[in-house]
Amino acid sequence: MNIDLTELMKSSKDSLEGKWGLAIGTFLVFILISTGLQLSAEKYPMSGFITLLISGPFGVGLSGFALKLSRNEEARFEDSFAGFSNFLNSFLAYLLILIIVAGGIILFIIPGIIAAMALSMTYIILSEDPNISALDALKKSHKMMDGYKMKYFFLSLRFFGLGLLCILTLGIGFFWLMPYMYVTNAKFYDQIKDVHTIEIID
Repeated sequence: MNIDLTELMKSSKDSLEGKWGLAIGTFLVFILISTGLQLSAEKYPMSGFITLLISGPFGVGLSGFALKLSRNEEARFEDSFAGFSNFLNSFLAYLLILIIVAGGIILFIIPGIIAAMALSMTYIILSEDPNISALDALKKSHKMMDGYKMKYFFLSLRFFGLGLLCILTLGIGFFWLMPYMYVTNAKFYDQIKDVHTIEIID
């Protein structure tokens, strides 16, 4: 399947039309919590541990929230916390991704980038199927991204460029960029998930 990135990003903007307030407000809460924990890490070392614990569940919750927005379904602020109802799998998925990507980066950086691309659908998979295990979600993402990692890499470069522009706005632009990125990621997921018959590797 040939994925038109320009059309994909335009479709994401269309899905966010009239919902920017909800999307920005939802992601703002996550940004404030994350920033607060980072700023307090030096004074309160426990903050780093808390960040480790909540990053996975928030990643799953925000991915599910964005998936609903991308499908023009009713999305609610509470959806961003849905990952906490499947805390163990969400946390394990984050931990496994962290270990795999960090290990790949140590091995000359490029393997880490490839691993990050391959596992990029993990949180959306967990948000859509709470019964799947963390390991199987990683395997499924790896299978889904077969043949699409380069396309996803080019998509990531576009958002990297937008991120640089956001710096010129003193960071304010990131409030719009984050939901835009997540919804586009969800659109990408929906385009590739039915291309192959996904079979979990035993």
